[in-house]
Amino acid sequence: MKKFLLIALAAVAGLFVYRQIQADRAEQDLWTEATDSVPAGSGVHS
Repeated sequence: MKKFLLIALAAVAGLFVYRQIQADRAEQDLWTEATDSVPAGSGVHS
């Protein structure tokens, strides 16, 4: 029974870490989009 609880706890912790990483990536994507000086597809070449 202890092994099952340990595995379940590890799975929940792994899910929490995965969701936190996904949220951080989404926030970073928003910041990148908001602070990008040249919109993609604008036809401006540097």
